[in-house]
Amino acid sequence: MTLNELDKYFRDFLKIDEFSNDVSRNGIQIENSAPDTKQITKIAFAVDACAETAEKAAKEGAGLLFVHHGLFWGGCETITGVHYKRVAPFIKNDVALYACHIPLDANNPYGNNYGLAARLNLQNLEPFGEWRGMVLGVKGILPEPLSAEELASKILRPGENPLAVLPFGKKEIRSVGIVSGGACDDVYMAVQQNLDAYVTGEVEHSIYHYVQESGINFIAGGHYQTETVGVNLVKEKIEKELGLETVFIDIPTDL
Repeated sequence: MTLNELDKYFRDFLKIDEFSNDVSRNGIQIENSAPDTKQITKIAFAVDACAETAEKAAKEGAGLLFVHHGLFWGGCETITGVHYKRVAPFIKNDVALYACHIPLDANNPYGNNYGLAARLNLQNLEPFGEWRGMVLGVKGILPEPLSAEELASKILRPGENPLAVLPFGKKEIRSVGIVSGGACDDVYMAVQQNLDAYVTGEVEHSIYHYVQESGINFIAGGHYQTETVGVNLVKEKIEKELGLETVFIDIPTDL
């Protein structure tokens, strides 16, 4: 498929145009040399666009790098310094860059949050968590109760460890809210809605005593680790529906 054909394909199922309040420049961030005619036969997927993922995508022979965190956010930025080092490999190797931020957090079933919910087999799913007027998370009920440590283990891939587990709530967790990445403050909503546990990527020092005094379980699974989910679900969809070759470029930050 060409880059422009892939753009339409992504926009249709990820509903990118419904998230205009996202600060990310979602969609094609860097074109290739012929977006209407050049055939892309291999797509690389990664969480972050950076010089390393760009160079690895080129080495893998990919014509497109699809990421959650792109290179362009909001206003205009000069392509100098570190930004130049990140952009240059795409141009040099004729690799296109495609970013999908909040739409990939929110998508059901291919997004980060619904993907994490599927790992837990959450039932009775409902939207949860709002940012800039966009609902991006999910909440639901566990089919059987889990401890905070068990919940943290099931939400992550084998070999991954959470950044923090604050087991200040019920010993047997049934209701869970999920917002991946840097959504520490949505724990306030989880408390308001009487959820037993809240799962996100990051934790801030300032939240510790609130979590303890509110009596809720808080799992910080890691910003990176909670956001490998969506890009890999899209990767699997591409393989099945389009038959294109794909590769996941795993560059953990341990954050």
